Formats: sequence, C-alpha cells, structure tokens
Amino acid sequence: MMKKLFTAFALGAVSAQGFAVEIAASAPVAIVDTINKGDNAWMFISTALVILMSIPGLALFYGGLVRSKNMLSVLMQVFSVFAMISVLWVVYGYSLAFTEGNAFFGSFSKVMLKGVTPDSIAATFTKGVGISELIYVVFQGAFAAITCGLIVGAFAERVKFAAVMAFCAIWFTFSYLPMAHMVWYWTGPDAYLTQAAADAATATAGFLFQKGALDFAGGTVVHINAAVAGLVGAFMVGKRIGFGREAMTPHSLTMTMIGASLLWFGWFGFNAGSALEANGVAALAFINTWLATAAATMSWLLAEWVLKGKPSLLGAASGAVAGLVAITPACGFVGVGGALVIGLLAGVICLWGVHGLKRLLGVDDALDVFGVHGVGGVLGAILTGVFAAPDLGGTGIWDYVSNKVAADYSILAQVKIQAIGVGTTLLWSAVVSIIAFKLVDLVIGLRVPEEEEREGLDVTSHGEKAYNL
Repeated sequence: MMKKLFTAFALGAVSAQGFAVEIAASAPVAIVDTINKGDNAWMFISTALVILMSIPGLALFYGGLVRSKNMLSVLMQVFSVFAMISVLWVVYGYSLAFTEGNAFFGSFSKVMLKGVTPDSIAATFTKGVGISELIYVVFQGAFAAITCGLIVGAFAERVKFAAVMAFCAIWFTFSYLPMAHMVWYWTGPDAYLTQAAADAATATAGFLFQKGALDFAGGTVVHINAAVAGLVGAFMVGKRIGFGREAMTPHSLTMTMIGASLLWFGWFGFNAGSALEANGVAALAFINTWLATAAATMSWLLAEWVLKGKPSLLGAASGAVAGLVAITPACGFVGVGGALVIGLLAGVICLWGVHGLKRLLGVDDALDVFGVHGVGGVLGAILTGVFAAPDLGGTGIWDYVSNKVAADYSILAQVKIQAIGVGTTLLWSAVVSIIAFKLVDLVIGLRVPEEEEREGLDVTSHGEKAYNL
C-alpha cells in the first residue's frame, strides 16, 4: 500500500484586457504526506503485539494441545517458521506483496527492501497521513509469519521438521504473497482525487481489492488461507497412529489457556493495528475484537454445556479463538451490535466445525485448524458483507473521491463480492498446497517413520524433551 505522489498544477489565465488574472485551480492539488508520531507509536506497539501472538501465544496454545512427547516439536515448528518467514519477507516477500505489479503479484522492485529508508512513508487510510514504511514492513511481515505458523497445527505430531520448513517456504511464496497482494495492495488514498484518477489507481490494485472485497485484518489472507493449507496437509500426511482408537488428549490445558490469553491480548494489535492509525476506526476494531471474542467464548461454552453436560476450559479457549478469527475481517467495518452477533454465531458454528464437520470429512486435523480458522474465517468474511451496512450499524464503504461514505451500499451485492473473495482463497490455497505438499513429499518425505512417531518427535526429531522429570 505504498504511496505514489500525484502532481497537479494550478491553471492561470490572462484576461482580455491584458492583465493577468489568477483563477482557481481546476485540477486537484497534490497531497503531501506527513508522519504522525502518535500513529507511528501505535504501529510499533501493534507490531510487537502481533509478534507476541505467534511467539509465545500460538506456540503455547498449540503446544498444550498435543501429547507431552510432542510439546517441544510444536514449539520448535512455530518458532522456526516465524523466524524463516521473517527472513523471506525481507528478502522478497514484502516486495512481491506490496509493490505495483499485476493483479496477483507485485514486483521485485523492493527486494531486500531496496529503497526503503528511515524517511520512507507508507500510506494509511487517510489522505495526507502516513507512517514509517519500515514499521509497516515489520507489521505485515508478522502477519505472514503467524499465518504460516497456524498451518502446522493441522498435521502436528507426525511430520518431519524439514518437511514443515520446506512446505512453509513454498506456500508462503505462492499462496500467502499473492493473496496478500490480491486483497490488500492499492496505491493509497492520495491517488483518489478525481473519479478518473480513482479508476486508474484501482486498476493497479490487487485482484480482490479491485472487486471491492472487504477484509480488514485477514479473514481471507490469513485464516482461510492457512486453514485450507492445513486441511490439505492433514489429508496428505494421513492420520496419526492410533487416531480414533487411542486417547490423544491435550497434555497441558494450562499452557493452552495461557496461549489463548496471549492470542486474545496480541490480537488487539492484529486487528486494531490494521487501521494503521490511532483513530476512531482503530477504537472500533479494538472494541469489536474484545466483544466478539467474549461472545464466542460464552456461546461455545453454553452450547457445549447443553450438548455434553459440562463446560470445559478447552471449549472456552477454543471459543475465544473462534471469535477472534470470525471478527478479524469485519472488525473495522461492522458496528458493535454486528460484532456481538458475529461472535455469538462463531462460537456455535465453530463448535460444529471441530466436531460435526471434522467427522464428515474423516480427517485428522490434529489441532482443529480448519474447524476454527477455516469455518470461522468463512463465517466472518461473509457476515462482513452483511453487518458493514450502515443501516445495521456498520461503517459502509468510504468514497475517497467525495470523502464521505458511499450512499448506495447493497448487502446482497457486497455478500456476493465477499463470497468471491472466499472462493478465490479456498481454490488458490488448495491448489498451491496440493502441489507444495507433493513436491516436498517427493524430495524430503512428509512423515516420520512409525517408530519415531510412537516415541515422540521431541526426542526423535530434535534430541530434546520439553520436560526432563
């Protein structure tokens, strides 16, 4: 979302009487960006919060859900994937995602952050307001890293470490980067001075941005994208030895609860930080993230209480993550009432996703990546189109040419656009994932030998134990 400066010149005229008369400019005046230190400070904090979500948040959440013999392996996978993707993001990822190219990929113009300096400015969503490009690089890089980390939960406890790393590198390049470009890349609001200029600027944006898809913080780019990759991986790697016959209960729900709490805390940076400014939109995303998560926690617990007779800590933690996922695409577009409804629905529907849908698919999605992130992501993306409507308390769609909310919001039309975004993500990620897993299987092999799986990946893959008692 890099800034492009558009130059406009005032026009003058000379009167017939022979003296110069300066007339009002008929062309728009160029907008010069300035950095607001408050916005910059908010982005530093938000970026750190997103990193906290991955390490330790996601790592502990996932680690507590596996058996004790595989705890360290999951921590290692999340930690190492985060580090690798951070490096790849700087080398070529940022350039391919957030520079002008075509509708699906950017260019190599900013490989190794070429031309990005402490003085570089990245656009926000307000004309004339920017933030330091370097912090924007890190913020978006943290998004990429946690997305790849989410995937590993689907095939935990039976995959080779080298296979995880190789797959994530390939998938990041050919699935995450184009999805980020398709959904989030545009030139920034400064280009939208006239309708003709706006049309020209939009024509250079990503494919789904051009379609008008709304995704505030990553329902498609992050959650659906990662969930599909995880589901494909769970199918292609196969079920854990003893799955369906042996108890595979979480070894430390205490760790899982700590991880879920860190995710909830860090998610405020993830969602509210996506406003890119410390303003009212960030505040809306913040309160919606808080409320939807609480609502999903309660609806999951109540549904579980009715169905199973007891509410569980695992259900509370899972419900919280479901609410976080579902509100992500909507948080800056829907009103507080919309966030409440999305959260309540997410808890119940994602509960079905990790039980009913999982049985229907017959897959060993070890840590329910698709049931929570896939189902919750789809739900949130579609409902964004509904509750973004101004009549339902949403913000509508901002018209940058007239600098006001567009008057012609259509729920049906926007839901159709949201469905296109969901469908594109499902298909794109599935195709890339199938090819990537197949390549890795041919070259490295996906699964550890049976005896190593039985002993546990902590010792057999890393020569260490999470617990030395």
